[in-house]
Order: sequence, then C-alpha cells, then structure tokens
Amino acid sequence: MITPEIYNSYFHNLTAGRRMKCLDQVSTLLDQGIDLKMLYLDLFQKSLYEIGHLWETGKISVATEHMTTAITEYLMTLAYPILFNAEHSGRSAIVSCVANEFHQIGGKMVADIIEANGWDSFFLGANTPVEHLIEMIQEKKTDILALSFSVFFNMPHLIDAIEQIRKLDSYLPILIGGQAFQWGGQDIAARYPNLFFLESLPQVEIFLSQFKG
Repeated sequence: MITPEIYNSYFHNLTAGRRMKCLDQVSTLLDQGIDLKMLYLDLFQKSLYEIGHLWETGKISVATEHMTTAITEYLMTLAYPILFNAEHSGRSAIVSCVANEFHQIGGKMVADIIEANGWDSFFLGANTPVEHLIEMIQEKKTDILALSFSVFFNMPHLIDAIEQIRKLDSYLPILIGGQAFQWGGQDIAARYPNLFFLESLPQVEIFLSQFKG
C-alpha cells in the first residue's frame, strides 16, 4: 500500500531530481510485493498528473517536467521482471501514441499492464506516423490495438489514424484513452465500429479479461 507519507516522500524526491532515492523507494515497494497496477496508478500516474498541473499553472519549469518524466520512465523498468514472468496466453496487442503525440508514458503504462496480464505487447512509442502504424498492424496481426491520446489538439491525428485503420480492417478492436479526453471527445467511440474508450488502467484489465475475439 502506498501511504500518504510514502507518496509525499517520493514526490519530493522526484521533483528534486533525486533519482537514486526514488529508485530505492520503488525497489522497496516491489520487494514488498506491491501490485503493479497500484504502483502505476497511485505513485507514477498520480505524481505525473500533479506535476502536469504544477507545470500548467507555472509553478514548475518545462525542464523539471521533462526531468520527472524521464525519471519515471527509468523507474518503470524496475517492474520488467514482473511483466516478463507472467504466464502468456498467446494474445497480443499493439500500443502506440498517434502522430504528433510526444508524451508516451501513458501508452507505456498500458503496454506494461497488457504484458502483466499475459499478453504480448508491441509498444511503438511517441509520434508514430499512421503509415508506420498500419505497417505494424499488417505485420503483427495482433488481437487489439491501443492508441494513447494526451494532447486534445491532436484529435485530428487520432481520427485520421482510426479512419485509415478502419479502411484496412473493420473488425480490429481499437482501444483509445489518455489524459486529453478530460477535455472531451469520449463520444468518438460511438462513431466507429469496434472502438472502445477506456478511461483507466483497471478498465484496460477488465477489457482484456472479457476479450472474446
């Protein structure tokens, strides 16, 4: 469990750039058997949302925001032994950020949760051009596709990706989610077949557990 004291100490070390102290804290939590979803939601995601708010309100610099993001990505690698020890089912997913999306941690968290649930995940990272995404879909022939959407002004890129993929494949389930949807756009899921808006990592897990494709 991540207590307020643990979170506050971690957040203080993170914003101060004390990577080794953050590493020690996360390593201790993993050694204690913390649930991966709890680690991602209650420590990594919560702290990054708070940092994003501080940046938006001018209380921290862009450099500090970039530093904390880089530290968090580094810390996520500590969970890899858990991810790759999971018994795999043979299911697979592509996870990608749409074109012009340079914030990839949300997508990376989704890819990790998918992997921890026994699926193989192919994470393409930030700013993936739609033509490259389509090439990967044709090559890997995965069971689902997940698209990360963090900046609302990139909605045209998200719609373009969905429409081009639907021309290629009408049935491939597409999961969409990300921080940008707090500004609206959730109704996009009703406009295309087999398109699902998921607003949290627990919803991703539920979708995987109920997948019937």
